[in-house]
Amino acid sequence: MADLFIALIHHPVLDRRGTIVASAITSLDLHDLARSARTYGVRAMYVAHPVKELRDFALSVRDRWLEGYGRQFDSLRREALERVAIVTDLDEVIGSIKGVCGVRPLIVHTSARTQGGVSYQALRQELEGDGPPLLILFGTGFGLAPQIAERADRILAPILGPGDYNHLSVRAAASIILDRLRGRLPC
Repeated sequence: MADLFIALIHHPVLDRRGTIVASAITSLDLHDLARSARTYGVRAMYVAHPVKELRDFALSVRDRWLEGYGRQFDSLRREALERVAIVTDLDEVIGSIKGVCGVRPLIVHTSARTQGGVSYQALRQELEGDGPPLLILFGTGFGLAPQIAERADRILAPILGPGDYNHLSVRAAASIILDRLRGRLPC
């Protein structure tokens, strides 16, 4: 089975007007994505942000559960947050995975605006094989900027509900995607 990694990218992302911005890191994203990553066997979850003060904030949230009060209070939360790495950008994510696995990961772009894209079934089959590690990119704000999509090897089909509304939180979208790719299928 291929190794699976995820990254929450905060820059470059789009705001509601389509302007490239850096979005804020939230403790909810850190906690919920780490718990989903642990549940679905993700090897590491990266949080990429160019602003040192926000990386420091993310480290303080993570470390509170790894070293501080939370270590004794909630061992399940600690177990999830042990997988979180705080980095500057996508290049650092790729370098880290290459250092761990010895090869560049296959990069998968996610977006609610994608038309088409690789199916969940096809990507699940790739994960079940002996191929390179997979890195799934999740964007904050109103999605990943085009220059991130251009670096991807695959673009994943969007999550679609029954109607036109399609604006899930990154936490919800990541959980759905991870379940489709790594969840145990019902009998």
